[in-house]
Amino acid sequence: MTPFSPRFAIAHLFAAPLAAYVHLILLWSLGYTVVAAQRASVLEADWHRLIELNRFGTEILIYGFIVGVIGAIQYHIRSQRDAIHSSELQRQLASAQLQALQMQMEPHFLFNTLNAITTLVELGRQHEAAQMLTHLNNILRTTLARTTPQKVPLSQELEIVEDYLAIERVRFADRLQLDIRIEQGALSGLVPSFLLQPIVENAIRHGIAHCEDQGVIETVIRRDGASLHMRIRDTGPGAPALKQDGNGIGLKNTRERLHHFYQDRFEMTAAPMEAGGFEVAISIPYEACA
Repeated sequence: MTPFSPRFAIAHLFAAPLAAYVHLILLWSLGYTVVAAQRASVLEADWHRLIELNRFGTEILIYGFIVGVIGAIQYHIRSQRDAIHSSELQRQLASAQLQALQMQMEPHFLFNTLNAITTLVELGRQHEAAQMLTHLNNILRTTLARTTPQKVPLSQELEIVEDYLAIERVRFADRLQLDIRIEQGALSGLVPSFLLQPIVENAIRHGIAHCEDQGVIETVIRRDGASLHMRIRDTGPGAPALKQDGNGIGLKNTRERLHHFYQDRFEMTAAPMEAGGFEVAISIPYEACA
């Protein structure tokens, strides 16, 4: 029965007088002794005193007070249980959403890499294809070892980026130049897993791939007090990236995952630069790994 429902109220309207009557009988019976039994007039007077209107009303008030206290306690317990259940559901939902984002992103990268390997095999470049498969194996082994979405040390995240860039350098050869500057103090900071690779991939697909000559990807990561700053730039034409407006699968998922981990405590900008190329800048709270 739902608390404070009409059925609840009606049930207690009938139960209150009955409980009051039973309680008065019990009180009266406590005064029934052998001596008192010989004094019927005393027993009768006591009975009339117990069942007078004021006393009967007091009994009903006591009953209502007890029911109210019990109801308040039950309501508090139920509220706490519902709050815990709601919190657990929200945690599970957030985890499921994050897992879905990561599952969407990793096949996207996997498809592109396998497509590149297939192209190399068709061109008869089996040695380069084998190299790409080795680096891909390293990435997949690391990714599959992470059973749940999590944060990892920046140093581990950079290992995935290095394997990915090794794959892309097989494809682009001398057309892809790297300028990577990582502050030593930033390497122990925690970042969401698979954070940087999709940004680098976006820079190559929409930047370096459109360069007629050499293209450069510049990666700068540093710690500034309680913040970790990451900046990735490419020297591509910038126009294709501008059309994406920072909303490609990789960048969109990156933004949503950052929001999951940091709510409003992060900054992310993705925009073309005036001198050409595209830049993604991210600032997150610095968290040292245990």
